[in-house]
Amino acid sequence: MGSDVVNRFENWFCASSFWRAITRKQVLPWLLSGSELGEHVLEIGAGPGAATEELRKRAGRVTSIEYSHAFAAGIARRIQSRNGAVLQGDASALPFPEKTFSAAIAVLMLHHLKSPEAQERAFAEIFRVLRPGGVFLAVEIQDGWLNRIGHIRSTFVPVSAASAPERLSAAGFSSVSIVFLRRAYRMRAVRAQSAAHS
Repeated sequence: MGSDVVNRFENWFCASSFWRAITRKQVLPWLLSGSELGEHVLEIGAGPGAATEELRKRAGRVTSIEYSHAFAAGIARRIQSRNGAVLQGDASALPFPEKTFSAAIAVLMLHHLKSPEAQERAFAEIFRVLRPGGVFLAVEIQDGWLNRIGHIRSTFVPVSAASAPERLSAAGFSSVSIVFLRRAYRMRAVRAQSAAHS
């Protein structure tokens, strides 16, 4: 998520202590429920870092990638811990070798990618950098007038919950599940141990 694709309200809200608290107390526990993160987690689209600190408490090592240089630099300044690193980069062209991570997490960032094609590239890249057995977890919001109003002057390309399993399967994932909570939903997908795509 980058400041070039996110409006001023979103920039303010996502950096607020209120959103950090909701992310820590509600969003992450729900997202991570029933999943093992393993020892090296990739956080995709870290934004201003609402989830970063909590993820570093829950995993042995966390690498965060963020499109906005300003956000990435802000996280590096604000959150000082030895088990984390922050890079500026693009989710649809991840700068990591394949099979690097035990888990990948994306909190409300997929809809900020500029096109469905960029989302497809991101799914394929996430699959590539996950180890066999690794899990991809994402929280997304559904399309609707309220979310569209909140994203005026932001990139907003909703990921349909109905199409997500097919799109993730096309990228190589298996065991795809979707769970709804009010206006949001959780995606969970696994890079199988004996993946056909490698």
